[in-house]
Amino acid sequence: MKQKVFLSSVQKEFVQEREAVYRHLLSDPVLHLFFEPILFEKLPANGKQAQAVYLKEVTQADVYLILIGSEYGFETAEGISPTELEYNLAQKEAIFSLGFIKNNTHTERHPKETALFQKIQNSLSYKRFSTIEELIREVTKALVSVLQQKGLLLLESFDSSIAKKASLAAIDSDKVNHFINIAQHKRGFPLREGTALPKVLSHLNFLFQEQVTNSAVLAFGKNPQQFFPSAVVKCAHFHGTFVAKPIPDHRVIKGDVFTQVDEAIDFILSKIAVTVGVRVQSNQAPLHYEIPRPVIAEAIVNAIAHRDYHSNGSVQLMLFADRVAITNPGGLPMELTLDKLRQDHASYPKNPHLAETLYQAGYIERFGTGTGEIIRLCKVAGLKEPIFNLEEGFSVTIFRPVTDQVTDQVTDQVTDQVTEQVYINLTVIERVIWVLEGEMSRDEIQAALELKHRQSFRDAYLNPAIEEGLVEMTIPNKPTSSKQSYRLTKKGLKRKKELKEGKNK
Repeated sequence: MKQKVFLSSVQKEFVQEREAVYRHLLSDPVLHLFFEPILFEKLPANGKQAQAVYLKEVTQADVYLILIGSEYGFETAEGISPTELEYNLAQKEAIFSLGFIKNNTHTERHPKETALFQKIQNSLSYKRFSTIEELIREVTKALVSVLQQKGLLLLESFDSSIAKKASLAAIDSDKVNHFINIAQHKRGFPLREGTALPKVLSHLNFLFQEQVTNSAVLAFGKNPQQFFPSAVVKCAHFHGTFVAKPIPDHRVIKGDVFTQVDEAIDFILSKIAVTVGVRVQSNQAPLHYEIPRPVIAEAIVNAIAHRDYHSNGSVQLMLFADRVAITNPGGLPMELTLDKLRQDHASYPKNPHLAETLYQAGYIERFGTGTGEIIRLCKVAGLKEPIFNLEEGFSVTIFRPVTDQVTDQVTDQVTDQVTEQVYINLTVIERVIWVLEGEMSRDEIQAALELKHRQSFRDAYLNPAIEEGLVEMTIPNKPTSSKQSYRLTKKGLKRKKELKEGKNK
């Protein structure tokens, strides 16, 4: 039996769109086998009142599609349009619903239509469209997903598909062994370093019929962008609160997904302010970022792990004076809405095998908790609640703190001690000086700064500090020694003293 699809909208405004969707569902070689479109104007005439007819059809529908534009349409005696009545009934009857929002850049939306849009915005999974062609494409994708979800149509996902132009030679065995080392420590990964490459990839579901999958290339490829040019993170830093040239810093991060996550996080951390305070049980004043690192990490990992890799778009990361905006191509799975993101919810990863690998390496703590953790950690840090939206793909906006007051009282999550925190703008080199106590290894300095990517740490932090004569090696004649550590020079100690005196003024 075919599933009924009820299309709801202001009829006059969407005459062409309604007819196009109706004809598409009747003629598409796949969709017409599974779906029966229902339009009010196509129903046979009868003696019943119009309202009773269209509301009855809503209750009998399996899928409810609503189009939102600029007009609100005819209003009943109660001041409610048929479209809103249909929407309310569909939600009451728990009918699977999807929204499609028309981009009316030159038309002011009716206030009641705006209110209806705001009502559905957080309650439905929705997509935007500008043309009939875009609407047809989005409706098709949504209904195909419905069929996949119900097991009526079996299509291989990007995540599991074979990377047609790649072979086992495209995989970097050193990256795989590095992953095994981390995953053993983080999650008790059962395989050992040196395990045959096909065996490791098979264990991770990255090998199909002896061929590597797309996600295998994204996770461990020598040059993933050779096969997926748009699989990058584009970063931009703006001094103001909107996009404007000149751009102080712009970077395109390539490489595997682990490299992209680490470098994207480091990009943000290097440009936001830090707070310093005095921890009761330590002589070292701790350094904290104005936005907690886990907040930034969760948002970036989610964007990279759950993006739509079929899209030619890239993950976008923009840092403004008042916020960080992270956007990825794609959207929410149909099972989730913006409201549900703020609650405990199940996980519906777009790329489950890629997400599992990030989990094994400790980049994802638990499935389905990322957005909730972002909200919780922002609240703990005294930041405004982040905003999630579906305007262009899926995006999260994380707000930077208001720093009108020089100091703030912050609860240290490790000690539960309330300490005075002072916002201070340290350069990346000054941050190395601040955390360096006695003799410390590179790993220890990186850990103190909450940085993961080794090369970017060396290039942006450690080497410049050495070149300026502020930091020196303890074994200068053997720079690559496994016992190598670093310490402040006399110049570095003097600079650190000046920093502390400046903090205490």
